Amino acid sequence: MGEAAVDSAQEREPALEQKGQREPEQAPETPAPAPETRAPAPGARRRKGRGRGKKIALAAAVLLLAGVGATAATLGLGGRASGDQAAGELPPNTAEVTRRTLKDTQSVDGQLGFGPAATLAARRPGTVTGAPEAGDRITRGQALYEADGRPVTLMYGSTPAYRPMKTGTEGVDVRQLEKNLSALGYTGFTVDDEYTAATAEAVRAWQEDLGLAETGSVELGSVVFAPGAVRVDSVAARKGDTVGPGGKVLSYTATEQAVTVELDPADQRLAKEGREVEVVLPDDRTVKGTVQDVATVIEPGNGQGEEAKTKVEVVVGFKDEVGRKAADAYTLAAVHVDFASETREDVLTVPVGALLALAEGGFGVEVVHGSTSSYVPVTTGLFADGRVEISGEGIAEGTKVGVPK
Repeated sequence: MGEAAVDSAQEREPALEQKGQREPEQAPETPAPAPETRAPAPGARRRKGRGRGKKIALAAAVLLLAGVGATAATLGLGGRASGDQAAGELPPNTAEVTRRTLKDTQSVDGQLGFGPAATLAARRPGTVTGAPEAGDRITRGQALYEADGRPVTLMYGSTPAYRPMKTGTEGVDVRQLEKNLSALGYTGFTVDDEYTAATAEAVRAWQEDLGLAETGSVELGSVVFAPGAVRVDSVAARKGDTVGPGGKVLSYTATEQAVTVELDPADQRLAKEGREVEVVLPDDRTVKGTVQDVATVIEPGNGQGEEAKTKVEVVVGFKDEVGRKAADAYTLAAVHVDFASETREDVLTVPVGALLALAEGGFGVEVVHGSTSSYVPVTTGLFADGRVEISGEGIAEGTKVGVPK
């Protein structure tokens, strides 16, 4: 302040005191009023991005622990108090609570082909005098190959041939032989576990038809049992090659297309024989399949410090003609197999986006009643296919709940 202004003020002050008056002190400057803010109505659905940072982070953490972290960022969660009534603003969209079956699936890569190949090894020495070609289909009673002019015949059965059979032999392998002889049209014996004189007579008739010595007994190596008709996958011994016991002759597979999948031992629970699965073909068509076989396979190490590996080999067949015809378009192809790791039948579900994090903890949904809504706590179950299983007071099939746009 300048000197003149100071002197003027000093002169003015005594004059004011003489009149019993004092210049009023200047009131502090009143700040300009802030723009009007309006607190949200109790229970009103908050708009995305307004004052929810910490609560959203907490809600997302809860969802991550619940196994649905991938959806946390998209739910638009805020801390709602259960029971609050929505005053004036309803959710942008609604969905109905529906009753359905939820399946949590695990997708695994698979190979479409004809299933795993089995190796056929010679059981007796000789020269190969007849061999099939890769891709040939061989059925019951036909020769897989010939050695020294004698056919090695395919018969159906789950027990491998492991001994010669003759009068007096008893066992499951005898029953298999008799079933096959009966299926091929030979009669006069009873299909049971006992190789009788009547069985031997039927064998002689069979040997005669094949042009073999009519011994009435079945030599080890003259018959191969397989679960059904086979498809020759590869041939190791060609016509003119010599083979000895244990020498590989050929490999074969089943005749119908199937998918082979390798699972880690920890996932073996997914694959049980007879369980239904879904197969996704290269053109994205999904067809039904059934687990036909589950086997544990040990792959030896390479002898240079690499340990042996254990894997679970699963064969999946097609359940119906629709799937088989769809697979016929491919000889070999990479596919996906969806295994159901958990299934919940006949449960109430909502879209995952309908879940809200409640201020007091846990989850809820915004139930819409005409022009009003309320937040209702719910218990969650299985998450699958973008939906979640829920239960709670007042939650029933057809109930309308709020969902984001």
